[in-house]
Amino acid sequence: MLAIRLSRKGAKKHPFYRIVVTEKESKRDGRFVEIVGYYNPCKEPNQLHLEQERVDYWLKNGAQPTPTVSRLLKQPIAPTPAKA
Repeated sequence: MLAIRLSRKGAKKHPFYRIVVTEKESKRDGRFVEIVGYYNPCKEPNQLHLEQERVDYWLKNGAQPTPTVSRLLKQPIAPTPAKA
C-alpha cells in the first residue's frame, strides 16, 4: 500500500521535510516513488509547496496520507514568492 508522508531532511534542530509518495512499510527517509512537495516549518510563515495535480493523482490511485500530511493538505497554500 502506498502512503503520502513526510521525509525529514535538513540539519539538527533545523528540519526540512519532503512530502513523498512511498511504500507504507519503507523507512522514513528510505526509498520513495515520487516527491510531491515540501514543508519548511523553520521559516516564518511556514513554507508549504505542493504539486496539487500529482497529489490528487496519487490520492485517486489509493495512496493514504498520514495524519500530519492530511492536516497539511487542508491548509490553504500561499504562492511561493519568485526569486528576482
